[in-house]
Amino acid sequence: MVIGKPHIEEKFRSILEKVSDPEIPVLTVLDLGVVREVIATGKKVDIKITPTYSGCPAMDTIAADIAMAFEAAGYTTNIELILAPAWTTDWISSEGRSKLEAYGVAAPLSESQDKRALLDGERVLKCTLCGSTNTKMISQFGSTACKALFQCQDCLEPFDYFKCLK
Repeated sequence: MVIGKPHIEEKFRSILEKVSDPEIPVLTVLDLGVVREVIATGKKVDIKITPTYSGCPAMDTIAADIAMAFEAAGYTTNIELILAPAWTTDWISSEGRSKLEAYGVAAPLSESQDKRALLDGERVLKCTLCGSTNTKMISQFGSTACKALFQCQDCLEPFDYFKCLK
C-alpha cells in the first residue's frame, strides 16, 4: 500500500472523480484522499478505502457510491475498509483544499496552527468569505464531528473549519 497519494490507473481515476463525499459534495473521494488502492483483475476491481476518522458515518455511503459508479462502468467491486494507516488531512489534494475554501469551509491548517486556533483561541484561521483572520471559534464541533464552527468578527459570517487530523 502506498502512503500519501496512491497510483490509480487513469480509467479508474475517471470513475472515482464522479463519486462525491456525501458530507461535502464539492469534494470527490479522490480530493478527500480516502481511496488508498485500486487493483483490477479483468472486470473485478478490489478497492481499499480509509475513513476520515473511525466511525465516520459517511463511509457506508461512500462505499456504496463507489460500487455503483464502477458497476455503471461494467465492473464488479469488492470494497474493503482499511484503518491503517490512519487517514490524515495531509491526504486532501491541493485541488480539494481549494474546493473546500470556495464552498465556504476553511481547509485544514498545519498541526501547530490547528492547535493554536482550536485550543488557544488564536486568530490564525481566515474567513472563507472576506479573508480576515479576525475570527473566533463558536463551537469545537460544526456540521460534522470533523469540523469546528467559527465566525468572522469583521463580516460576521459563520463558517466551518475542517480540523487537522494527523
